Amino acid sequence: MSEIKIDSHQHFWKYHPTTHAWIDASMETLKKDFLPSDLHPLLKKNGISGCIAVQAQQSETETAFLLHLAEEHPFIKGVVGWLDLCADTIEEKLREYSQNNALKGLRHVVQDEPDDNFMLRPDFKKGISLLQKHGLTYDILIYPKQLPAALELVKLFPEQPFVIDHIAKPKIDGKVDAMWANHISELGKHDNVYCKISGMVTETAWGGWTKNDFVPYLDNVFDSFGPDKIMFGSDWPVCLLSAQYGEVVEIVEDYIMHLQKDVRAKIIGLNALKFYGIQL
Repeated sequence: MSEIKIDSHQHFWKYHPTTHAWIDASMETLKKDFLPSDLHPLLKKNGISGCIAVQAQQSETETAFLLHLAEEHPFIKGVVGWLDLCADTIEEKLREYSQNNALKGLRHVVQDEPDDNFMLRPDFKKGISLLQKHGLTYDILIYPKQLPAALELVKLFPEQPFVIDHIAKPKIDGKVDAMWANHISELGKHDNVYCKISGMVTETAWGGWTKNDFVPYLDNVFDSFGPDKIMFGSDWPVCLLSAQYGEVVEIVEDYIMHLQKDVRAKIIGLNALKFYGIQL
């Protein structure tokens, strides 16, 4: 059997300036539709078997859109959608949406919340407390300043599977921030917390990076989480602001090339399948 490679983190959208208002003037590259027909050739070219489609807009409409795409395109192995975890109706919504086997988890764009402790709000924690019984994971999308809240959250729910998106988005400038490194180390000690090595190229000077720029950050993540709890993700098409799809793949493959084949297989695919409960 050939090696299974899974892109654990990418997005699809039909671009609209209002619903995708986060795409500002510096991101002209992203102001268009990005659909399965655009991604599939890139996956095939890079030997990748499938992907996880992750929400980019906070609406049930987008969640339904991604689930529909997953029905139409078998290479989309799962969806991380959005539901309002703070809503009074969240349990009803979870019952409804979790009937769709393509829904593997949920995410909220916590990085944009003005309250750094948003994830510790009682209503948000109530929503998180309901995910496990519906078989759903949770992707943590934050900036480093929100790491203390993330650490507190995962301690409160030791049975809930969490994954840190984009290694928590540290600024990649050659100087590893001690606060980021310490919190990544602490998060890695929790068996229920994984980490995606994704989204790194957009935390550099766009297009001005070298592969070596990522090494000290990857060193910290690997030391903290170990090879059983790390998964590759492209963050396509957002990555196109700073790198082509194949370049993002190369950053990870070059970094792990010295590891044994079975260990590389976990990082590049098997860990994502395990975390999201995907049967091929």
